[in-house]
Amino acid sequence: MAPDDEVALFRFLERFVIEVYPRRVPPGWETFRASEENVSRLPEEDLYLVASEIGAAQVDKVKRGPDKGFWRIDEVRSPVIFLERSRKNEEGELLSGMLWAELDVTPQTGRKDAAPDRFRGLFREIEEYLRKTYRKGDPKEFLVGPKAARLYKEGLVLRDSAHRGGTVVPFK
Repeated sequence: MAPDDEVALFRFLERFVIEVYPRRVPPGWETFRASEENVSRLPEEDLYLVASEIGAAQVDKVKRGPDKGFWRIDEVRSPVIFLERSRKNEEGELLSGMLWAELDVTPQTGRKDAAPDRFRGLFREIEEYLRKTYRKGDPKEFLVGPKAARLYKEGLVLRDSAHRGGTVVPFK
């Protein structure tokens, strides 16, 4: 996602009641609604999109480690969508981001109940928007935003953010 693709995504998200939280929530954090006007207020790194109309975010205080004193959102019990923002690396290449939500009962997460149907529908609607407006990439699990695809044509390298990640090429 290029910055313009991110703005378009947040323009789409305006129709829903979604609040933005950083991955590590500092004490006194003031939430704001996901919208085009608030893109400049987004945390630099990863963030959570909380469907506050469906349910409140469940948070726990971090008691040890470098994040002591911060709040941590429970991804399993809360109706949240995790968004890892795309960013540029030292070489000027655009690294991939990620969008996911915990929807199902899995033994790894300890989730006992599936996500509410309203939340599942919300996430599916966002996924559908991305599939309609973004291009498929190679490797096939990647979606490339329209602006990122144009920048790729102009010479920008798109790279998988995984360790030793390869390049991503948008299909025509």
